[in-house]
Amino acid sequence: MNKQNVIIILIDGGRLDRAQNSEVFNSLKNHSIFFSNSITYGPHTIAAMHAIFSGCYGNRTGTNSYWSTYNFQKNKFKTLTEYLSQFGLTTYADLHSEIVIPKQGFDEFQIYNENTEDLVSRHCNLLESMCNNKKNFFLYLHYSKIHTGIRDEVLKKYTNFSEEYYQDPEKNVKRYDKFFKESEIYLKKIIEKIQLLNLDKNSLILVMSDHGVSIGEKMGEVAYGAFCYDYTLKTFGYLSHPDINSTEISQQIRTIDFMPTILDYLQIDLDKNYENLDGESLLPLINGNSIPEKIAFSETGNPFDEKKPPKEPNTRSIRTSKWKLILNEYNDTRELYDLENDPDESDNLIGKIPNIEEELWNQLLYITNKK
Repeated sequence: MNKQNVIIILIDGGRLDRAQNSEVFNSLKNHSIFFSNSITYGPHTIAAMHAIFSGCYGNRTGTNSYWSTYNFQKNKFKTLTEYLSQFGLTTYADLHSEIVIPKQGFDEFQIYNENTEDLVSRHCNLLESMCNNKKNFFLYLHYSKIHTGIRDEVLKKYTNFSEEYYQDPEKNVKRYDKFFKESEIYLKKIIEKIQLLNLDKNSLILVMSDHGVSIGEKMGEVAYGAFCYDYTLKTFGYLSHPDINSTEISQQIRTIDFMPTILDYLQIDLDKNYENLDGESLLPLINGNSIPEKIAFSETGNPFDEKKPPKEPNTRSIRTSKWKLILNEYNDTRELYDLENDPDESDNLIGKIPNIEEELWNQLLYITNKK
């Protein structure tokens, strides 16, 4: 295959349900593969993004919490960026924090001020400069404004147990929708710039979210990172290339599958000197073939009343497209949900379907003991 550009556009905190009802996001479906059942490893950015870039769960890489960026075992886990750099691409990241994604492999790693930066202008200009370099490139663009808004208007004002927050659901919805609307404006402008520069003709483009955001669904989580419920675990992914036929894939996939999919599409072999991946290539699904659904594992650290989350996860889940088992280690309780009939996860079936519970429990034990 001839060298291609790779562009990842990350909508930090983008909820799947809002993308599905968005004219801007739905327009992407006309020329991309839409993964409508994509599950994140971590319902917060640091763990989620390290898993995406490594194709591996954080319980193996070392980055499993807000505090573990520098625990990433870079000698054991090769990142997407390192693969693409060795493939001959110039690699460039533009984001709001140096601890969000693994740095290794990047030629340029730029940090912007999320409080003041005009990301539309900044990223449009960056696309133009990458195009003018006449070299194939990998560009990671991080849209952080949903995160910034939630930080300022929710996390700084409320705790996870502030009754005032949960008593005004309409305000919570309007607040989030305001931030998501801004992400739509950003994405529309970025896609228009990509098309104007003809980058859509020779680039593999992935538009995705790292996790969702609570709008008050469950007492105890005003934003994200406290629980393993679907409003933060379900994400979206739109993968486009001129040679890819547009379709929707509703089968459950994991965000850790995107890295091996990109490598597979570019015909880049995995480096046997590093640990095996947890993710698997989705290329067979993209090509119209069937593959077995894979279990999705997620974990996070519930902070409760503390201002900062714990250093190690204390909440874990294992998920199929129909069932989810949640282990709350902090109080040694479990939850079981029938996701098909109870998508809001309101009816805990623990103890009522022992065969399903045992099967998922054994899967959870296998993954959490896998180092």
